[in-house]
Amino acid sequence: MALKLYGAPMSTCTSRVLTCLHEKDLDFELVLVDLFAGEHKQPPFLAKNPFGQIPALEDDDLTIFESRAITSYVAEKFKETGYDLTRHQNIKEAALVKVWTEVESQQFHPAIAPIIFQFFVAPLQGNSPDQIIIDTNLEKLGKVLDIYEAKLTSTKYLAGDFYSLADLHHLPYAYYLMKTPAASVVNERPHVKAWWEDISTRPAFKKVAEGMNFGEK
Repeated sequence: MALKLYGAPMSTCTSRVLTCLHEKDLDFELVLVDLFAGEHKQPPFLAKNPFGQIPALEDDDLTIFESRAITSYVAEKFKETGYDLTRHQNIKEAALVKVWTEVESQQFHPAIAPIIFQFFVAPLQGNSPDQIIIDTNLEKLGKVLDIYEAKLTSTKYLAGDFYSLADLHHLPYAYYLMKTPAASVVNERPHVKAWWEDISTRPAFKKVAEGMNFGEK
């Protein structure tokens, strides 16, 4: 049975998993979950993720949620298929991939997520973006990207001279960030900008980005 992904293409977390599935060149079915209708809070979906958040993945009798857990599962199970996202044949490189995937979730994400919320979600809730929240988190994000800038002077990608899950996990939030005035936080750092331009033009992500229209009318 083919993999079945429950989510919405515009969702950052769904698009993270979609990018991984395309990098692995896998067959899968995308089952749309209507967030605006609240389907993610209804019993059928809550049976897949009791926290009521997309995405969720079904693989035969296994159902898992949390986008980073899903990408790790997919990359490991199908490690011999498509692009190697975990460097599974080199234990030291694999360790570096894990380090930088943790950096994304623990350092990058907490800084960028509130910015994206203010620019894209707050207006849908009838609120104006809170510039204080944006500025506070842009300062935090800038400090994270200063470390990235230094790292990327010596390697092409975060974990080394190879693209991996560590880079892929950044794509969805960074994609939306680059649609805002806050894109300068990337553009003013030449190595970070070059890295972004590289990873965001990979065919797998370009395919996914076509559906990332959150906030568009």
